[in-house]
Amino acid sequence: MAIDTDTVVSAQHLAKQFQTQAGAVDLFSDINLEIKRGESVAIVGPSGTGKSTLLSLLAGLDHPSSGHVLLNNTDLNTLNDQQRADFRNQHISFVFQSFHLLPDLTAQQNVMLPLQIRNHKEAAEEAEVWLSKVGLSKRLNHKPAELSGGEQQRVAIARSFATNPTLLFADEPTGNLDEHTGEQIIQQLFDLNKAQGTTLILITHDSFLAERCSRALRLHNGELQELSA
Repeated sequence: MAIDTDTVVSAQHLAKQFQTQAGAVDLFSDINLEIKRGESVAIVGPSGTGKSTLLSLLAGLDHPSSGHVLLNNTDLNTLNDQQRADFRNQHISFVFQSFHLLPDLTAQQNVMLPLQIRNHKEAAEEAEVWLSKVGLSKRLNHKPAELSGGEQQRVAIARSFATNPTLLFADEPTGNLDEHTGEQIIQQLFDLNKAQGTTLILITHDSFLAERCSRALRLHNGELQELSA
């Protein structure tokens, strides 16, 4: 069978069930999704519908109750936890609402960290290049506490793109920012994503933000529906 090199993400009959005191609860039971290389895809819906859970499943951070996720034609169900971690390190980056910067490291050191994990020979220089691209060339030696929320998110964006990922997951990346700063961050995210040719999956409750993606999907009542362009 020929390998589909154009499909980066394939979710097949994906289900997630939680056990509660009242019994089993199905968050969703039959999610099917294909995302092509270079697409930007928004997954929207109100809080509590399972958007972040779906992201965790698609990224291999969590295990589905049933079904399969294929990333770059690799079935995540066939990998153990260490293999999943190695796979994410090689192919995936994340931008989260809460930045997830290490407080004792400078901006440059935070961006260097995933490069060093990959044994990048010029991690410091590469981190400096990416921080310059997000307008932080004068903030290399500042720790997160010395940076504004917008600057911290720029560091997180620089860190996510520095490894040249195949796939970038962004979960409410402007949720902790004011409207003006959030717009600047999103513009930067889309500009870099276009320049790098990365596949972007964006989790958001913001319909205006979703409209900036090439496709938008709505997760509601356990079903994933394509929204009209």
